[in-house]
Amino acid sequence: MKATKTYWASVVLALIGLADATYLTILKFTHHESACMGVGDCYTVNTSKYATIHGVPIALLGALAYLAILFLFWAERHTDWGREYAQLGVFGLTFAGVLYSAYLTYLEANVIHAYCPYCLLSATVLLFLLILAIIRLLKEPPE
Repeated sequence: MKATKTYWASVVLALIGLADATYLTILKFTHHESACMGVGDCYTVNTSKYATIHGVPIALLGALAYLAILFLFWAERHTDWGREYAQLGVFGLTFAGVLYSAYLTYLEANVIHAYCPYCLLSATVLLFLLILAIIRLLKEPPE
């Protein structure tokens, strides 16, 4: 299977998302403030009650989701089941991620009243990954 530009763009976006979510996870566990550089209020968002689910940081869940997406990209090129199902798996993960990110962005705007640029970056990365997943499913169907 030949790797396309949309495949590589998706891999790069997933790596950016993983780096972003990993950074936020480290901040959460170390209780440090992020380098928001005067843009937004990452600390307020990252320490709000909405930043965890049953004690598990949302950022950690995001990092695991990006790892799962990267694994699916690898499987697509290296396994028989991946060639058949990985694109659909990426679509499902990114679709769920976009929906949850929309909910979190709603919370930032209407409940927390603070924005985290890193969280918004992750939401944007997921949106672009979803768009690319849809394009790939329509134009590059699995073999």
